[in-house]
Order: sequence, then structure tokens, then C-alpha cells
Amino acid sequence: MTYFNTYLTLGLQHILNIQALDHLLFILSLTCIYRFSDSKNLFFLITAFTLGHSLTLALATLGWIQVSMHWIEFLIPCTILISAIGNFTYKDSGLKKQENSSLKYILVGIFGLIHGLGFSNYLQSLLGKESSIVGPLFAFNVGLEIGQIVVVISILIISSLLIRLIKFKMASWVLVISGIVIGLVIPMIVERW
Repeated sequence: MTYFNTYLTLGLQHILNIQALDHLLFILSLTCIYRFSDSKNLFFLITAFTLGHSLTLALATLGWIQVSMHWIEFLIPCTILISAIGNFTYKDSGLKKQENSSLKYILVGIFGLIHGLGFSNYLQSLLGKESSIVGPLFAFNVGLEIGQIVVVISILIISSLLIRLIKFKMASWVLVISGIVIGLVIPMIVERW
């Protein structure tokens, strides 16, 4: 069980680390348009992302697919930029006003595929020449998901506090956060090009 806990902790620490800034910015750009009352829609969106990145994390870690990490590292901030720019189309009440949400789920699932490939490089470096990688892969992925849930809940709490206590308008929150994300991610894109 400690073997499982070790890789679970590594996955959790990886997502809650400043070195995972790109992933944190992506989750922030996805989550900032939601309120707790929209948690069902947010759950499905995060699930689409999780399915995408879990699939490619497993396939790449097992060595079944290989891609250029240079392109993956470039595409990851591009997915963040696209998500943040997309937030400018939302109305005050968040996703409820979005007409084509199924397209967003598909797009986020595809973005998850790209992010999973990025995580696989880190996990492969941790595993080295492990004889059985299925257990560590599963535990690491569970740790990532727990960390992701912590990040999502934290964003929702901060958003709720700003909107309810300080009377920050939802539209302003979305625009400010999306603008900050765009400002942080453009240098990443340039650097990784």
C-alpha cells in the first residue's frame, strides 16, 4: 500500500506545484466561468478533460504512443490560450448561456489528450525501468485527479467569496481571470515555440 501512496503523493504534489503552472492555468481558465450552482456542468467538463489526459497518460507511459515532446510542450499553452479566449464569449451567468456546450466538452477532451502527453514525460522519468508500471500509473493519475479537484474547489470558493462578499460581478471575474491567464500564457507560447 505504501507503493500506491508514494505514487499517489507524487501525482498530488506534481499538480499542486508551481512547476505545473500550465496545468493550473488551464484548470483556472476552465473553472472561472462557473459557480457552485453550475457544478454539474463543471463536473462533466472536468470529466472530459480527465478522460482525455488519463488516456494519453496511460498510452504514452506504457510506450504505446510516442510524440514529439517539443510540440506537446508548445501545444499545452496553446490550449490554455484558446480556453481563456473562449471565456470572453460567456455571459454573466456562466455556461448556462452557452449554446453549444457539447462542442466545448469535445474540445476540452481533446485538450486533455494533449495535457496527458505532457504528464507522461514526467511520469516516465519517475518510473525509470519499473517492471510493472500499471500500479504506479494508476496511483499517480489518482493523485493528479485529487489535486485537480482541490484546485477546482479552491477556485470556486475564491470566486464565490469575491462575488458574494465583495460584490464582484461574475462577468468582471471571468474577464479579469481570463486576461491574467492570457497574459501569463503568451510568454509560455513564445518561449516554447
